[in-house]
Amino acid sequence: MKEFELKYGCNPNQKPSKIYMKNGGELPIEILCGRPGYINFLDAFNAWQLVKELKAALNMPAATSFKHVSPTSAAVGIPLSDKLKKACFVEDIEGLDASPLACAFARARGTDRMCSFGDFIALSDVCDETTALLIKREVSDGVIAPGYTEKALEILKSKRKGNYNIIKIDQNYVPEVTETKEVFGITFEQGRNNFEINNALLENIVTNNKELTESAKRDLIVALITLKYTQSNSVCYAVDGQAIGVGAGQQSRIHCTRLAGGKADTWFLRQCDKVLNLPFLDSLGRPERDNVIDGYINKNEEDVCAEGNWQKYFKTRPEPLTDDEITAYLSEIDGVALGSDAFFPFGDNVERAFKSGVKYIAQPGGSIRDDLVIEACNNHDMVMAFTGMRLFHH
Repeated sequence: MKEFELKYGCNPNQKPSKIYMKNGGELPIEILCGRPGYINFLDAFNAWQLVKELKAALNMPAATSFKHVSPTSAAVGIPLSDKLKKACFVEDIEGLDASPLACAFARARGTDRMCSFGDFIALSDVCDETTALLIKREVSDGVIAPGYTEKALEILKSKRKGNYNIIKIDQNYVPEVTETKEVFGITFEQGRNNFEINNALLENIVTNNKELTESAKRDLIVALITLKYTQSNSVCYAVDGQAIGVGAGQQSRIHCTRLAGGKADTWFLRQCDKVLNLPFLDSLGRPERDNVIDGYINKNEEDVCAEGNWQKYFKTRPEPLTDDEITAYLSEIDGVALGSDAFFPFGDNVERAFKSGVKYIAQPGGSIRDDLVIEACNNHDMVMAFTGMRLFHH
């Protein structure tokens, strides 16, 4: 297949639309089901690069959940604790621990469930039956992977009345060393960002504390590779082999750090007993539960515990999660890793990161205030590495 005609571009008025190889060659994909759209393909191709690179860097199966050309999370295949299984709504899946790919997907899809609603999924390995069963029951636009087992393909093809978007990509495909894009009729050309992210990038530790553990190195690599495919400016918090908070596309670095930190806090709080034991009505669907949990934790537009509201969601009226309880729970969090796609211009980013349990930071360095940022890290006994490499993505 040398080209594929799309229904429309980013918006319905943007026609005609298609994807094709500029050199006239064959597309490195097979569309096994559905008819992916313009944004679906943008998500799919960015997401595939992320999981392929994570797999290569850490030698573990990887998965990511993409939405509007940025990851909501990415993860490698580490088994989930019982509490995390419950928080991710996967405690009922038999054989989950036996499939590292399914564990990676459960982590990636379960991190920021609100933002992952209607996502596009990428898997680094051939999709197995367990992973397909997890995907089937989530609201999603499609999946891209290097292959699918016969049973997995059968399960996925039954999704969305047989119209679920399933893409198989040639895992050996290597793009040209230069890439182009057009904006306002003007062509931009640049070399592809083929910079390899690995442990060597973390050797320049500039803080007094230089004890960078192996698990911290893994988590920093997860964060940095995630950032490589996240719309800039961006900051990523990671722990236990997964990105737990991604702040994407913000004009201010501190806003990235706050946004990602808030998501990380929510991820941690979803695992506290008070949230795990919310007495939901049996009739409440998974997306509705996600919305209610977010409202319960973050006290958003609706007080879900208020009289007249709680009856819509719960069997009995739950006690609110108080600010003191939130502060006490989060104060016990430690060992979180944080990556930034560009330097921290002020120490305020470090102070915000510390509130979400950050112990390890990787950022390019190069600010005129690097000394103040290092001092802020030293004040909290953090470990910070200067990578010397910016990771902007637009």
